[in-house]
Parts: sequence; C-alpha cells; structure tokens
Amino acid sequence: MIERVIYTEEADDDIAESYDWYESREPGLGEDFLRCVEACVLTIQRHPHLYPIAVDEFRRALVRRFPYEIFYEPTADAIVIYSVFHCSQDPRKWRKRLGYGTEGNA
Repeated sequence: MIERVIYTEEADDDIAESYDWYESREPGLGEDFLRCVEACVLTIQRHPHLYPIAVDEFRRALVRRFPYEIFYEPTADAIVIYSVFHCSQDPRKWRKRLGYGTEGNA
C-alpha cells in the first residue's frame, strides 16, 4: 500500500467546492461525498494500478454514489491526485490540468 497521498491545490479546491455544494443542498450530504472520495482514495492507495489509464501515466477512478472521477498518478512512493472532476463538466478541464489541454498535446 502506498501511504502518502498528495493532493494538488486544484484537487483540494475541487473537493472543497463539491463539499460546499452538496452540503448546501442537504445537510450531511457533503459529509457523505467526502466519505465516498476518501473510500475511493483508500482503494487507490491499496491498488494503485487497479483503475484504467486515462492518458499516459494518469489513471481515472470513479467515485461510488457520486458522479465524480479522480484523476491521479501513482509514483514509487506516493499517489498524486490532480483532479476530483464532476462527470458533467467539459473534459477539456481535466485534460488541461494534466497538461493535455494546450495546442500541440494529444
């Protein structure tokens, strides 16, 4: 199991914004969202290569119960989380965050 998890600032913002949105809709729903994200991250830590490759070395895990994808990169000693992305958003957003949203990239 890879113990260390590194969240980029953007991924932290994704989680905080989603938590606030769900909590504003129904008290406690934001907490449910956080628990589901944490469970997904724990599975990633235990089995970093379980989820499919989205592009190059970046992998994508689906969050149970909520329409979110976690984009991450497993390294030798850490899991780097780049995005906690709502599935209804434009995929160019996560591609750009992973360095693929500019001209000349795939």
